[in-house]
Amino acid sequence: MNIRKYPHVVIIGAGFAGLETARGLANAPVRITLIDKHNHHLFQPLLYQVAIAGLLPSQIAQPVRTIFRRQKNLAFQMGEVTEINLGEKFVRLNGSVIAYDYLVIAAGARTNFFGFEALEKHGLQLKDLETAVKTRNHLLSMFEQASHEGDPEKRKTMLTFVIVGGGPTGVETAGALAELITHVMRKDYPRLNLKEARVILLEAGANLIGAYPDELRRATLRLLQKKKVDVRLNSKMKDFNGQRILLEDGSIIETQTLIWTAGAKAAELIDSLPVEKAGMGRVRVTPTMQLPLFPDAFVIGDAAFLVNGNGQPLPMLSTVAIQQGQVTAKNIRRMIAGKEPFPFHYKDPGLLATIGRNAAVARIFGISFSGFIAWVIWVFLHIYRIIGFRNRLIVMFNWAWDYFFYDNQVRLITKE
Repeated sequence: MNIRKYPHVVIIGAGFAGLETARGLANAPVRITLIDKHNHHLFQPLLYQVAIAGLLPSQIAQPVRTIFRRQKNLAFQMGEVTEINLGEKFVRLNGSVIAYDYLVIAAGARTNFFGFEALEKHGLQLKDLETAVKTRNHLLSMFEQASHEGDPEKRKTMLTFVIVGGGPTGVETAGALAELITHVMRKDYPRLNLKEARVILLEAGANLIGAYPDELRRATLRLLQKKKVDVRLNSKMKDFNGQRILLEDGSIIETQTLIWTAGAKAAELIDSLPVEKAGMGRVRVTPTMQLPLFPDAFVIGDAAFLVNGNGQPLPMLSTVAIQQGQVTAKNIRRMIAGKEPFPFHYKDPGLLATIGRNAAVARIFGISFSGFIAWVIWVFLHIYRIIGFRNRLIVMFNWAWDYFFYDNQVRLITKE
């Protein structure tokens, strides 16, 4: 049969949700157009490793065309969708119009600066490869500048690194940065007194990793403090001008480095959709991940708002996105066959966060771990989920090298 006669499925976004939907439709009687503004799939949970010079960008990203090289019913188009017309069932891409029978919006999320324009201008973030490389260049440049700065106050400012947001990304970034200073930079800069260096983690709430059980929150705080991270709870940022941070209590932190990990909201494309929105701009969807008035359109991943069994909204996690992509692919198959779609039920695989070498917290099958055992679990699960066998081997080798020799090999300051 001519594939052109098959129903056309358009998937916007090659993140975890979009990727799993496309994979789940392999060999289905459909033709797929997968659209993304980048030509690669990015393993976002390891972006902070690029930012602290632990991994190269190519080690956590894989070209989309390579991933789907053998999937004959899929075509990839690199570009940015500028319009979605749900009524007439088409999307506009780089000026051209692409009609669809089924639409899957997996556009992901962007950084939420909560209206802080100065923060957006002067702060650093970890959202994509470009921002991670920019953060890496900035961090390494601070050490270079501090190494020949004669003024002790200016040097102290250069060596003060502040992470805002005590969620998993903030915790992982703070722990990894503290280890980079302690175990690596002291060898690169033997004449620089790195006892002056400080890593400060600011959290507006009363706990780190608030969604985790209390025993893991306490373990996280203990592990970070052991790595000499200055954790400040109930500390809300008010302003940052590129040279100093002003907190709501009036105190000031002199620093040129602020890494913002405190919030996310749905991608900009979602703003223009004529649908009901929830917190952080996420789209309210039915239990089957469909739009209430447009059943041929699905919204999944970080852009979707759906409550779980206990009435809480599902978090913006890769595990949620992956499972939603898998279910959406099955539901499109069912709809093509004239059957009703299944509702989505999230199966929680557990919670994981690493706080550097030999240190992590985990909760799996209702059992909490912390320390070395949790770190081993974290390493193997992350390596397993990285796209591409070649990348898994490279990441494993890099981490093994770093583990045994307290070193990493990608401390490059490059043009952005």
